[in-house]
Amino acid sequence: MSDPTVRKRRLGSELRRMREAAGLKLDDVAERTSLNAAKTSRIETARIGVKPDDLTALLDLYGLDDEAKRAALHGLAKDGGKRGWWQTYRDAISPAYADLISLEADARNMRSYQITLIPGLLQTAAYARATIDAINMTSPQDRVNALVEVRVARQSVLTRPEPLEFWAIVHEAALRPRIAPSQVMRDQLQRLIDLAELPHVSIQVLPLDAPPHPGLAGSFALVGFPETADLDVVHVESLTSALYIEEPAEVSSYSAAFERLRAAALPFADSADLIARTKDSLT
Repeated sequence: MSDPTVRKRRLGSELRRMREAAGLKLDDVAERTSLNAAKTSRIETARIGVKPDDLTALLDLYGLDDEAKRAALHGLAKDGGKRGWWQTYRDAISPAYADLISLEADARNMRSYQITLIPGLLQTAAYARATIDAINMTSPQDRVNALVEVRVARQSVLTRPEPLEFWAIVHEAALRPRIAPSQVMRDQLQRLIDLAELPHVSIQVLPLDAPPHPGLAGSFALVGFPETADLDVVHVESLTSALYIEEPAEVSSYSAAFERLRAAALPFADSADLIARTKDSLT
């Protein structure tokens, strides 16, 4: 887990985008600052951190006048080497999963669309165990135990002093007891009902009979940060890896897709009613 932290990668990719937007090559930066081309490249690829004075010089060179964004980028540089509680589980979780937890820890808000599963931040421990067992297939029990602990620990972002604002759109198919036994699903659906009462948690259900929508392409999560939308990230997960999308135009496309899904989903009260009726139908 000595790989570059997600904060360093977010900072590096943003500096690269700003340099390219300014029409500058690495050699141009070397001519106009005290940073040589190789060092700037290593900063952009997150192989090294950047000192405050060097970052200021780069932001001046790239013409960034937005004080809020400058402060946000300096914050990323300052915290680039910070390591979180999840490092305790470095033998059980992948670097990509550690990145997701780090993003959640830093985020102001998160918008999630899930087709087949309840989002991890809303799962009970029993439901988490059932899904982890199914997805990891041959993992030893001690690793499964660790992954369940991690998933439950992640949920602290919903109860911290300034909680994560979490908006989940869950496909109706995810409410059915295909993943876990009926009692586990009943408890899980009750947890959704309880969490939806929190002012910072919004839960909508996308019904089975919804018209064609962008969510047909797959599940995704948009992670937003308090500083500026330019630093927002999209998380797309597969069986063996995860993709992090940071290009503003692509992030904007996912944001638009989420808005369409939000419009196609049931209103909050109707969603809660469907969840409750589904729970009550389980025996």
